[in-house]
Amino acid sequence: MSRTVTSLSNPTVKAVRALHLRKDRDETGLFLAEGLKHVTEGVELGHAPKILMHGPEAADHPLLKKAAQATRAAGGEVIEVNHDILAKVSKRDNPQAVVGVFPQVYRPLAEIDPKASDCFVALHRVRDPGNLGTIVRTADAAGCGGVILVGECCDPYSVEAVRATMGSIFAVPLSRATEAEFAAWRPSWPGSVVGTLLTATHSHATADYRKPALILMGNEQQGLTPEMAALPDLNVKIPMRGRADSLNLSVATGIMIYAATS
Repeated sequence: MSRTVTSLSNPTVKAVRALHLRKDRDETGLFLAEGLKHVTEGVELGHAPKILMHGPEAADHPLLKKAAQATRAAGGEVIEVNHDILAKVSKRDNPQAVVGVFPQVYRPLAEIDPKASDCFVALHRVRDPGNLGTIVRTADAAGCGGVILVGECCDPYSVEAVRATMGSIFAVPLSRATEAEFAAWRPSWPGSVVGTLLTATHSHATADYRKPALILMGNEQQGLTPEMAALPDLNVKIPMRGRADSLNLSVATGIMIYAATS
């Protein structure tokens, strides 16, 4: 049986709402995943919720029952709430009927297995959570082995980023490192490291993506810094054939991923 909560001032409700703030996510190591599909994706991949909130209309759904069982088995809590609480927790007028609170997971650089995939992605100082979430989703679709966040990046576990992953936040291993840590680790990479640079002379289509390829992308405004641009074996550019002089970061990263895995 689920515990029923109807008050917006309930401490658990307040704690879940607070996970919209990065400070609270950093302090607790938790994040929000909205929707039965996303919660089910997490459970199927071995991520049990710490807190599982649901509206009464979802109580009898078989997938919710499975998620509730996994939550309780891991020592978590299942709570039935009303529409007003779901709206406050998700900050949406038309909220999902199910919300899960999950532990954040980061894989240390030393534990990355280059043999796990033909392609990995490293992002330097990515700023936009929508871009980051879309890149994680694309990396999942292409079978990449993981995404490495280098330097001061936006939070992959923000509500906006998690929404953009469409559930892939549970499927793609994430790592994070400072610029110095990444630079020290990079020589151990057994395949090619390929970066993107507007001033590069090689086309992305003709680069030698020696497996496993590590794609290094810069941020939305500046691209790769000179220090980061010195780390790849080769820097390439994606040709612009129209009036636009650049691509959205998530689009450019998707092109690079599929070039490296084709």
